Amino acid sequence: MRLQNKVAIVAGAGQTPGDTIGNGRATAILYAREGARVVLVDRDPESAGETQAMIEAEGGACFVCEADIRRAEDCRAFTQAALEAYGRIDILHNNVGIGAGDTEAIGLSEEAWDRILDVNLKGMFLSCRQVLPVMREQRQGCVINISSIAAVCSATSLTAYKISKAGVNAMTQTLAIGNAKYGVRVNAIMPGLINTPMAIESHMKARNMAKEDLIRERGAQVPLRGKMGTAWDVAYAALFLASDEAQFITGVVLPVDGGQSARIG
Repeated sequence: MRLQNKVAIVAGAGQTPGDTIGNGRATAILYAREGARVVLVDRDPESAGETQAMIEAEGGACFVCEADIRRAEDCRAFTQAALEAYGRIDILHNNVGIGAGDTEAIGLSEEAWDRILDVNLKGMFLSCRQVLPVMREQRQGCVINISSIAAVCSATSLTAYKISKAGVNAMTQTLAIGNAKYGVRVNAIMPGLINTPMAIESHMKARNMAKEDLIRERGAQVPLRGKMGTAWDVAYAALFLASDEAQFITGVVLPVDGGQSARIG
């Protein structure tokens, strides 16, 4: 019960349909298993409702808030809902992210650029801006932003996505220093190649590729055992950062990637 009596908001607690589990859902379930009461935020309330059913089947406490994190008013609403239900906010976990429509710079549309930056960077900024005053007043709290190793690895076909995730890293460090004196910690996780429905299903369609071939190709890029990670690998890293075991850790950008981002040259 590493999160006993804590309240966690998980933004992006639903997932793309598929035969594996997504990062946000796995994290929400794990937080609940470890004793947290969880606010499940997603623009798709049906998908978040599936997460809710899984948590409640194990005896956990949670509820769903429909929200688009690109909207400041929606961020205010789910923050207020968490306070009204549970009286405090100990963890803000920002999982929302997209990459559809991204490509090399000269072929990238303005619409795709705006959409990706708005969701991946502006959305995290707005949720942090809303929740951080609550944590400052409590003199306690933890923010975990889900970035990507794309922020630090070369990928010519990922222009807006890479830039947005580099921005998430920079924002994480800025917020960590700005809120340290209030006892509030802010960290980021950079997942590498993870076997989630969003990663696999979208790439299968975009590349017209069989799932088995895609999984084999992605796994071959991972130094550690030549195999992709799972959403549980990301969730357990988040659990550590959210727990009191990490009480002296802030401003960290942690790769969870099987060593992929450690390749230099």
